[in-house]
Amino acid sequence: MAYDNTCKYIAEKYPQDIARWLLSVETGDIQVLKTELNLEPIRADSLTFLRVLSSILHIEFQTLPSSTPPLPFRMLDYWVRLKRLYNCDVEQVVIFLKETTSEVAFTEIYREGSTTHQ
Repeated sequence: MAYDNTCKYIAEKYPQDIARWLLSVETGDIQVLKTELNLEPIRADSLTFLRVLSSILHIEFQTLPSSTPPLPFRMLDYWVRLKRLYNCDVEQVVIFLKETTSEVAFTEIYREGSTTHQ
């Protein structure tokens, strides 16, 4: 535990050096943020625990493809929260209740940086 606290102290005290070391970037524009990550409550439309498969089926019903935050990102957020809470496989399905030709309705993979969620 002492190592953990020491590393936290170093990262907070010398953020420019840490960024240079890990990301190979030079910047003077650094702000150390609070480390507490509060999550606002979100509610899934439908969650079913499938005992035989030891997994959760998560269903989202949508009338419109537009969403804030965007639907693919929301699905990632739900997945992470469910995985953390139940520690089992999570299968996700989005059902559009109105016909749409929007590309969002046919998006099966969310990618950002090195993160990929299907």
